[in-house]
Amino acid sequence: MPNKTFPARLENLAKISEYILHAAQLAGLDASSVYAVQLAVDEAATNIIEHAYHLRGGGKIKCEYEIIPDGIQIVLIDYGDSFDPQVVPEPNVKVPLEEIRPRGLGLFFMRKMMDEVTFEFTPEGNVLTMIKRKK
Repeated sequence: MPNKTFPARLENLAKISEYILHAAQLAGLDASSVYAVQLAVDEAATNIIEHAYHLRGGGKIKCEYEIIPDGIQIVLIDYGDSFDPQVVPEPNVKVPLEEIRPRGLGLFFMRKMMDEVTFEFTPEGNVLTMIKRKK
């Protein structure tokens, strides 16, 4: 599985996005699916930097991808604090736009943009696996 490790800093989000853009294009995804993958990975990486590493720097995000017969599987691994995704409340998006909280939409977007999103928290690291299938 091709992989690349990035320092967990906000200024590296563009580099992570470029890496994933290339992978999604190699997988043969259409433009809207490529965008969805980029958005989901950007949200995930931002959450890792902000919540697992608390913007401290010094941490790492390992990005892996595998082109599968019907799309792409992306795995992000970090070594920061873990969390329970089941306790993160679903945002209320059925309110006027001005009432939507500007924070707390990352997991929501990841789950809406990708076909599968799973979390695994082990002593060896936190593993986020996301799959996007071709339309």
